[in-house]
Amino acid sequence: MALGDLMASRLSVSSPSVSNHLDEFSGREDGGAPVGEREQEAVHATESNLPVTAAAGATSMAYLPQTVVLSEFRHEGFEDCAEVGPSDSGLVSKWRPKDRLKTGCVALVLCLNIGVDPPDVIKISPCARMECWIDPHSMAAPKALETIGRALHAQYERWQPRARYKLQLDPTVEEVKKLCNTCRKYARAERVLFHYNGHGVPKPTANGEIWVFNKSYTQYIPLPINELDSWLKTPSIYVFDCSAAGMIVKAFLERQDWNTSGSSGSSSKDFILLAACEAHETLPQSVEFPADVFTSCLTTPIKMALRWFCSRSLLRDSLNYSLIDQIPGRQNDRKTLLGELNWIFTAVTDTIAWNVLPHDLFQRLFRQDLLVASLFRNFLLAERIMRAANCSPVSYPLLPPTHQHHMWDAWDMAAEICLSKLPQLIADPNADFQSSPFFTEQLTAFEVWLDHGSEHKKPPEQLPIVLQVLLSQSHRFRALVLLGRFLDMGPWAVDLALSVGIFPYVLKLLQTTATELRQILVFIWTKILALDKVDLVKDGGHTYFIRFLDSMDAYPEQRAMAAFVLAVVVDGHRRGQEACIEANLINVCLKHLQIANPSDGQTEPLLLQWLCLCLGKLWEDFPEAQVIGLQADAPTIILPLLLEPQPEVRASAAFALGTLIDVASVSFGDGHGVDEDFDDDEKIKAELNIIKNLLQLAVDGSPLVRAEVAVALARFAFSYNKPLKSTAVENWKPLTSQPSLASINHLNNYTPSQFVQVGSSISHIGPVLRGNSESITAGREGRISSSSPIASVGIMHGSPLSDDSSHHSDSGILTKEIGSNGVINCSRARPFDNALCSQFTMALFNMTKDPSPRVANLARRALSIIGIELVVTKAPRLGINHGDSSVPSHTSNLPGLARSSSWFDLNAGHISVAFRTPPVSPPRQSYMAGLRRVCSLEFRPHQLNSPDTGLADPLLGAAGSSGGSERSLLPQSTIYNWSCGHFSRPLLAGADDNEETISRREERERIALDRIVKCQHSSNVKLANQIASWDTKFETGMKASLLLPFSPIVVAADENEQIRVWNYEEATTLNSFDNHESSDRGISKLSLVNELDDSLLLVASSDGNVRFWKNFTERGKQKLVSAFSSLQGHRNAARGTAAVVDWQQQSGYLYASGGTSSVLLWDLDKEQLVSSIPSSSDSCISALSASQVQGGQFAAGFVDGTIRIYDIRTPEMPVCTAQPHTQKVEKVVGIGFQPGLDTTKIVSASLAGDIQFLDVRNQSEPYLTIDAHRGSLAALAIHRHAPIIASGSAKQIVKVFSLKGEQLSIIRYYPTFMAQRIGSVSCLTFHPYRVLLAIGAADACVSIYADDTYQTR
Repeated sequence: MALGDLMASRLSVSSPSVSNHLDEFSGREDGGAPVGEREQEAVHATESNLPVTAAAGATSMAYLPQTVVLSEFRHEGFEDCAEVGPSDSGLVSKWRPKDRLKTGCVALVLCLNIGVDPPDVIKISPCARMECWIDPHSMAAPKALETIGRALHAQYERWQPRARYKLQLDPTVEEVKKLCNTCRKYARAERVLFHYNGHGVPKPTANGEIWVFNKSYTQYIPLPINELDSWLKTPSIYVFDCSAAGMIVKAFLERQDWNTSGSSGSSSKDFILLAACEAHETLPQSVEFPADVFTSCLTTPIKMALRWFCSRSLLRDSLNYSLIDQIPGRQNDRKTLLGELNWIFTAVTDTIAWNVLPHDLFQRLFRQDLLVASLFRNFLLAERIMRAANCSPVSYPLLPPTHQHHMWDAWDMAAEICLSKLPQLIADPNADFQSSPFFTEQLTAFEVWLDHGSEHKKPPEQLPIVLQVLLSQSHRFRALVLLGRFLDMGPWAVDLALSVGIFPYVLKLLQTTATELRQILVFIWTKILALDKVDLVKDGGHTYFIRFLDSMDAYPEQRAMAAFVLAVVVDGHRRGQEACIEANLINVCLKHLQIANPSDGQTEPLLLQWLCLCLGKLWEDFPEAQVIGLQADAPTIILPLLLEPQPEVRASAAFALGTLIDVASVSFGDGHGVDEDFDDDEKIKAELNIIKNLLQLAVDGSPLVRAEVAVALARFAFSYNKPLKSTAVENWKPLTSQPSLASINHLNNYTPSQFVQVGSSISHIGPVLRGNSESITAGREGRISSSSPIASVGIMHGSPLSDDSSHHSDSGILTKEIGSNGVINCSRARPFDNALCSQFTMALFNMTKDPSPRVANLARRALSIIGIELVVTKAPRLGINHGDSSVPSHTSNLPGLARSSSWFDLNAGHISVAFRTPPVSPPRQSYMAGLRRVCSLEFRPHQLNSPDTGLADPLLGAAGSSGGSERSLLPQSTIYNWSCGHFSRPLLAGADDNEETISRREERERIALDRIVKCQHSSNVKLANQIASWDTKFETGMKASLLLPFSPIVVAADENEQIRVWNYEEATTLNSFDNHESSDRGISKLSLVNELDDSLLLVASSDGNVRFWKNFTERGKQKLVSAFSSLQGHRNAARGTAAVVDWQQQSGYLYASGGTSSVLLWDLDKEQLVSSIPSSSDSCISALSASQVQGGQFAAGFVDGTIRIYDIRTPEMPVCTAQPHTQKVEKVVGIGFQPGLDTTKIVSASLAGDIQFLDVRNQSEPYLTIDAHRGSLAALAIHRHAPIIASGSAKQIVKVFSLKGEQLSIIRYYPTFMAQRIGSVSCLTFHPYRVLLAIGAADACVSIYADDTYQTR
């Protein structure tokens, strides 16, 4: 049985990350189609090519795809910050008392003076006489006093048997003083309890003095409370059982206030007061009570409660008090009547206290000290009983009134049920004992609350009872299941449960061997540890989870929870790492990674993810564990996971592999350059193999994965710091002359091999080496020509390129000698794989241009570790006059970003490579940020404040001399902390969308279907009605536009990648933001992802970078959801071609090409490149269009005028090749499938101005040709559903045609003042579900046209 029928049905649909292994309990017949079948569903849904008149259901399936992408938890706030994992001082630490107090000594002082009544007390007749349930007049006074003392001792000892007890009967002041001093001496720092019975002495004085006797018992002697306090010291607890006991409490508090005010805010003493009544009250004298009713409630609560209840119950006639004294059983045996009564009483009083007290006070009084907890539970009973006699017990800390709490009714019922059984049990001691229904009923009440409760409702008052039920084997499983459901409701629920005191209970349960409890215990610990770290090792708890992880009968998602718990145990905890290594955890994890077949659709990704994370945390910064992992061939086992479809698994695998690289034993100055570190060739070989494989993941589609790759590469850079530096220096040797800036700026078409190989054109562009005054003169004159811009602009005294005053000669590096700074010594480094070094450096360099800002920052930090600084320079926005272009601007709007004209410019002037050198003279503003070399990170602290650091992270300025501070420079992985957030969210709730989401989608589907039908009948529409015109105020012309489907909003973008959002019905600008900071390539495509759900804005840049934005219509609230380079690593030398991208919602595929001989197919659900489709052409693709009906089908137009159609389902690709543009061969400007469900007809437009209509079933020639524009066609738009197309030209004309070639309308430039006015057309886009056309022009204006029947919403 998994988690029981109560829990399994919820666990089986816990989250998208939880598989369907518990479907047998969920009532579902199947767990849903595997992810891999998603594309096939989209294909089958539209395979029939239904005619336009098909039923609405088929239309809905074809046109309204159900696929939703980029909406997982990993897309929430990735760029902002990583989610914080378990903390070291969180909820568990908050509610787990670090210093448990116990009462070590008890002082019992009885001032009874039996036979002599105090002068200020007038007793009634008959009156209460019983003291400790003994009648003092039933025997001689001395014997009675002694007997009562022993009875009181025995009553207290039941609650705290290990304390030392001291008894004083009718004492003097000196005897009390001696007693107190003795108790404090014995107790030391533990608590001392002082019990005072003053029934034989006068009431306390107004000053709070209590009375004792003189030696001859002829006088009452006052004992000031301050003296008593000075003898007992702190911590202490006082019980005062006498009339007007509130006087003593008042005096205590006044003394405390005076001490606090007189000691300038010193901490208050730890003392607790329990007093029998208020200052003006007298103890009850009714014969139904004992004389020491307060003491009886505190020390014999069950007897007192039953006697009091019996006198008020209907059972009073059938029961007498003598039967109560004969209740069978023991108080600590819950299977007996007396034990069950005590258990119920504890549950009731705990519940009352937890519901009325602040939780921190509840912890102090009811969970810190066993004796104090018992006294306060019993104090609640005393308040209830004594208030019935018009007497109000007093406490400090003050408790709110509880005598009328409704839980007392539950106690009365339980007591009545038990008492009704009493005569039978006494008459037949062998009769079967039947348990009370109290706990079953309370669990049911708790379950009802779980069905209807929430964070915003009153907390469940039964939590303390659930805790008590854990003690019972018969109720334990149900209680744990309900507790698990409660903890799953969120961190607030975990906080409440921990405040009750659940921690020691569930910790103790880890010692149980009951198999039925394993799964729910693992779940409960998962919810607890998701919020806080706990040291389970000292209690041996880690072995419980290792055994569970290794058990094959547990479901994968449950074992993933065990792996999570173990990851928390070893996270940054060396003792935990050692204990788990000793328990063979590495081999357990690797075994289950081997067992998990990546091709098996039933493999639980969450288990794979957490096995990797657990391993990574286990050997992180622990060289001994890393060696064990390498010996166990861990890299070979983990490497296949880098290809898993789930980004979380790939990122976790990258983390596990990265932490295998040893940085804990590395001296930063030398890295593995020290000979001793190279002795273990197998270890080095394994680490190099890891890096080779991780480099292939540097272009992954998920920023979550790329971030982990960057962190792993940084660890490699740290570990192999010296070989990487020296190899880089050798590969970038300077020439005797440097090319001019003009020539170098044409070297943007680089390849990795050009960058890394000695002798290639780019490798000659090396660092200008700093030398001393003796060696620099000859070199400088030979390296830089007088005509070079470097000589005229960049070289001057004091700049990093020509600092003659430097005392740190770097020239020793190239001659393989020790530099004067003594940091780098290449002669000590063993030969290193130069090709791998170059590949490594190039991969990091490319990652510094990553479209994800966080990944780019991580890559810059990794490069800085090997001494390469990237000076990020923001290219001037086009259209802005910066003055004299021959003098570069050096001002920067952002700290750490230097604007400079770099002469080692690898990509359009945005990022330049610089080897760092320590400045000797203050840097001047007028120098060029070129390629500079740094010896080591030791110089970094006093270099970081220079204006051209390019590194905004303050960590890089914190380098110190110790290895620990050096390692602190490493960027930290966030996948572990981020992944922990999964378990802090509800796991048992159904994964279905909420009602609001479903309702919104249904409404949008209805609107879309209605509009599709209208569009399909709009064959003769005249788009001549300009309904809106918007001046975007872009500095450059429009590049792309997009009309949103369900709101009157248009999105526009320009060449500077500025995005603006406008409501065309209200004529208001909704938002404006930059796609990213440094680009002049422009935007090639705007598209909408998940248009029926929470829509995302897809922004494809001309360089191939794709970004996805959410909340883009809300001013200032746009958030980057994901980003990747769709062409990174796949470009060829034809760099002039801009990237072309299209999105297909049905399949979840993004198609990208441009400057490459293939079309790259990205699965956005997996965020992974799933295929590279050869274009079968030597020309570049200039236009790309994916079918919005047939998943996996797309058309491409080429620069040479050809078009090709591809279908990823068929191995023969392309399925169609045609050359429709034969009149004049120009590149294809636009291409697309014709509207409707028929995917065999294509529309293609070329730059020459002709529009061709092609049927792929007869690809020899087009069946229709339209000469729309003569040599100036700039844009083509095809409506998704209406049978119309539109074309625009650079000559300021837009034409709208029917699919039959009829010209429906023409929109042209009119110079008249009042007429329509459009500029040179740069982009066209149709509304997806309405006949609306948005025209973007080079003059930055957007015009929207509709027919004459257009109506606003």
